[in-house]
Amino acid sequence: MSQIADSKSSLPQSWLSLPIGHVSHVVSGGTPPSKDKSCFTTPGDGIPWLTPADLSNNKAQHISHGSRDLTKKGLSLCSAQILPTGSVLFSSRAPIGYVAIAQNPLSTNQGFKSFALPKEIDSRFIYYQLRHLKAVAEALATGTTFKELSGTTAARIPIALAPINEQRRIADKLDRVLARVDAANEHLSRVAPLIKRFRQSVLAAAFKGKLTEEFRKQEELTPIDETVKRSPEIPRPNRYNSRTDAVIPGDFALSVNQSNMIAPDGWKWLPMVDVARMESGHTPSRSFPEYWHGNIPWIGIVDARLHHTSTIEDTIQHTNNLGLENSAARLLPEGTVCVSRTASVGYVVKMGKPMATSQDFVNWVCGPAVNPDWLKWLFVAEEAALYRFGKGSTHTTIYFPEWLSLHVALPSLEEQSEIVRRVEKLFAFADRLEERLSQAQTAVQKLTPALLAKAFRGELVPQDPNDEPASELLKRLQESRTESTKPGRARKPRTKKSH
Repeated sequence: MSQIADSKSSLPQSWLSLPIGHVSHVVSGGTPPSKDKSCFTTPGDGIPWLTPADLSNNKAQHISHGSRDLTKKGLSLCSAQILPTGSVLFSSRAPIGYVAIAQNPLSTNQGFKSFALPKEIDSRFIYYQLRHLKAVAEALATGTTFKELSGTTAARIPIALAPINEQRRIADKLDRVLARVDAANEHLSRVAPLIKRFRQSVLAAAFKGKLTEEFRKQEELTPIDETVKRSPEIPRPNRYNSRTDAVIPGDFALSVNQSNMIAPDGWKWLPMVDVARMESGHTPSRSFPEYWHGNIPWIGIVDARLHHTSTIEDTIQHTNNLGLENSAARLLPEGTVCVSRTASVGYVVKMGKPMATSQDFVNWVCGPAVNPDWLKWLFVAEEAALYRFGKGSTHTTIYFPEWLSLHVALPSLEEQSEIVRRVEKLFAFADRLEERLSQAQTAVQKLTPALLAKAFRGELVPQDPNDEPASELLKRLQESRTESTKPGRARKPRTKKSH
């Protein structure tokens, strides 16, 4: 209530501060028996009837109907009343504060306390002011399970009343300015998807070999075959003989088994286990607290989600040597690339120090022929393909036979490093764009409350000394509260007396 009370003294002399009930009729709604389908009909076939849910996605100032209409029978069997055109609808519970103007005669359920206004009050002026006073209305509400405004309390919402001509000038100005604010919000909302597509395009270009096409022509590169030959042989994983025969192509440079995907010039398709050591993870028993709270970071799904695409330096939970000794978890070296394979497929992180992981990950310890950052970005690029590598519709898991059969199209080490450099430079650019977008969205979001506050301090448009003061308007309204401003009530059918 302080939003109005504190500003009483600063209101223009021609304005008044008063409860909204002094200039409107407060109208509650109702709901007929929900199991009686004859009480309801499709929109346009009966009496428009709204619930707060109908306003939840309504961005327009006016509203004409909800998802259902009432039949005459439905109206007669509940306390809903027909509100006249121009009434301001205000949700009074679950939640408080949805606002719209009735575009035509309509009714509401009991989740509203609506305001039927005389023609001397501009509905838009009250509509905008109630948007401004949402927090005031919430503070007035009572209740334990959920807050609600009673009709009596809703009538006490304090408003600032301007001369009628100024009401119109304020409403007209807000219509124009807030339309521009909404348009700005709409334009900004389109930027985030564009940035996301930019990142996807960068990764697609990187792992189709297009990002470094000129680099390959201009630089002397060590063929990847030579690098692999000079590298120590990587031991086969324990489950190597369980690998699958299925062929599942990825999107860029990954495939389960050798597919007919064509590698970029100078890239070579190789089994992943020939160039990186595959490791799994495990969770030390929770039944033994002594296995936990040590100094060994332990990566879980939440850590991977929080640090997706990044180098992870610390984790939420830590195990210790005792935990490792009594489980299948193992300490893996710095630079290990971890990919979540179940629960949430496709989170990718690189270890910034020796760590262990849960069994939800497959971990790749890169040999000399693979740049860990290049491999990290490849897995990020292949997120959609990873789901194809897995099994299960509601809960996808990539099993070890598929991981063991993974093939990778590998460029030279020099090109791997150049790809990493370019991807990270372009992603840093995207990060800066996102930061600026966030700042712009924050600034635009502050505009509407600032404009509304200015409007209802009497500062949005200039006062006209020729306007009739609000005090005279109020006096006239009090003298002539006509029946025409009261909401119509459907007559309920009389029951025949039995003789």
